[in-house]
Amino acid sequence: MDMSEAPRSHGDEVIVVARSGPLSGTVTVPGAKNSVLKLMAAALLADGTHLLTNVPVITDVEMMADLLRTLGVSITVHPTGTGETGQRLELVNTGAITPVAPFEQADRIRASVNLLGPLLSRFGEIEIGLPGGDDFGSRPIDMHLSGLEAMGAVFEVRPDCIVGRCDRLRGAEIEFGFPSVGATENILCAAVLADGTTVIRNAAREPEIVDLCAMLRRMGAHMDGEGTSTITVRGVVPGSLGPARHEVVTDRVQAATYIAAVGMCGGRVRIERAVADHMGVMLGRFTDMGLQIDTDEAGLTAACDRRLTSIDVATLPFPGVATDYKPLVVAMLSVADGTGIVTENLYPGRFRYVEELRKLGAGITIDGHHAVVRGVGHLTGARVDAPDIRAGAALVVAGLAASGITEIGEIHHIDRGYDDIVGRLAGLGAPISRESQAS
Repeated sequence: MDMSEAPRSHGDEVIVVARSGPLSGTVTVPGAKNSVLKLMAAALLADGTHLLTNVPVITDVEMMADLLRTLGVSITVHPTGTGETGQRLELVNTGAITPVAPFEQADRIRASVNLLGPLLSRFGEIEIGLPGGDDFGSRPIDMHLSGLEAMGAVFEVRPDCIVGRCDRLRGAEIEFGFPSVGATENILCAAVLADGTTVIRNAAREPEIVDLCAMLRRMGAHMDGEGTSTITVRGVVPGSLGPARHEVVTDRVQAATYIAAVGMCGGRVRIERAVADHMGVMLGRFTDMGLQIDTDEAGLTAACDRRLTSIDVATLPFPGVATDYKPLVVAMLSVADGTGIVTENLYPGRFRYVEELRKLGAGITIDGHHAVVRGVGHLTGARVDAPDIRAGAALVVAGLAASGITEIGEIHHIDRGYDDIVGRLAGLGAPISRESQAS
């Protein structure tokens, strides 16, 4: 199966949701969007056939695959097999790579910035259109560039692209002013082939970082400290890395979405493959709101039999509450008992979905980087549009708690990061469907 045959979003489709009763059943969570795209980029570091399993069926994977094909990587998708979760992705890197990522493709997906480290480290040059992705405020790449410059790269930033060149990168001590996930990933990929040792201080600690390091180690990289704030990478000789087979880590944000749905609708749902250790603080906050969470090695079970209780939440780098969880929390607070304050410490512009929740009757006031959410007895269905991936999922969850019919448009955003959210929720008993928009 070629990636071009995979289902794509259609602009005339909408998700239609009615108020749901208690949810029940089992849902299995696929691989993480925030990991698989970086793993795909890492395949540029070594010739051979790389195989990724547990790959989510999402359009961001399609877009990243299209971009890598343009560079010269051959990519084949194998459908989900018996007993598997997600599809399998085969990436063949012959070494015949053209390190140019055109603007029209790089602009479609934020993860295109993750080509910087692998291409500079392996090929010594890159020309890349300025990365795109969800629009929820400024996300500069200064830390990516300054870190690579410390290793010997030279950049020219043009109006529509970045051009970078280097001889062999050299190890360096790099300390981030903020634990940026993307910058940590880029420096990791650059450092594995650098001359000498690279020490990354104030590194991001997210599970997706640990997942990338696991794949790099399978390829032959030498490193330690992943999951802590200091990661040490000892560069290996160029040409010594090999292809890897790697299973993508479970998507913790998708798992949280189904927990949030239980909180909004009530019921009891088994969430297979959810990793509690990757969601520790967020699971604690869900418990504070009134959910019952039971965890084990194979997943977790979420249950709720009463109205949620309002709490205050602030986003922080891992292990704190991730900014990707925040739209779900705001949606839950919109029907909770009391008033909660949600503080956004990472991306202050990421409240652009609030107006859509207000259309459903949510009582939300924005004050700078704070959202004050006054819970109401129930929401009311309306037509809303998904402004980005996570906000779109939050609108779907909110629709499950709204009387009448909620119709969510612009669902191509949701398709970028969610593997069949409609089918998975319908399997739990939710009245939800994907339909063609009436003309």
